Amino acid sequence: MRLASYNLHKCRGMTGPHAPERNLAVIAGLQADVVALQEVDFRYGARPEALPRALVQEATGLVPADFTGTGENSLGWHGQTLLLRPDLAAAAQVRRLPLPGIEPRGAIALRLPGLTVVAVHLGLARSSRRAQLARLVAQAGRLGAGPVALMGDFNEWHDERGLEPLSGWQVVAPGPTWPAPLPRLRLDRFALTRDLHLRDSGVFHDMPARQASDHLPIWADIALP
Repeated sequence: MRLASYNLHKCRGMTGPHAPERNLAVIAGLQADVVALQEVDFRYGARPEALPRALVQEATGLVPADFTGTGENSLGWHGQTLLLRPDLAAAAQVRRLPLPGIEPRGAIALRLPGLTVVAVHLGLARSSRRAQLARLVAQAGRLGAGPVALMGDFNEWHDERGLEPLSGWQVVAPGPTWPAPLPRLRLDRFALTRDLHLRDSGVFHDMPARQASDHLPIWADIALP
């Protein structure tokens, strides 16, 4: 199974304009089974979708997970959503997981047969990130039996600090992802329980990824036990 994570930066690239067709082309190029997306909605007001829901399946072959978003016209919750293959969507169960911290944050847990995927966009303060990861690790055992994969924008540039709650997990930072035109920081990561086998991982550099967002997407190929 291929998992991927991508911070869309509200489909505005580095400086604009709003051009979601570029982000959809990048998502299609990932050829993933499940994609965690961050910043899929505009930030202010009613939080309307920045990534048009109506274009997703035709452009990528994937469908958004079924859950209640932040607002009536939002694609995501706290700016996040999950896309997945249509055949997986029929068996998926989705939970929203509120997270602690200075700013409002939440995670989305997608339970599939044999795997639970948790999409995250962690806070800007390291103290918040530690608390959020501790909450997610504590909840992982209650999300259902079987392996768990956390993935998303961890907002953590250090390879050790801030990630202490993930001791015992496989933490995978495939490479620098930010800023997209000349990436220097590894902000986007996977954290896998030990019963998952990581076959390969990487950062997606293909065009138009360097113009479509301020983050490059990451991917991981995993084998279920």
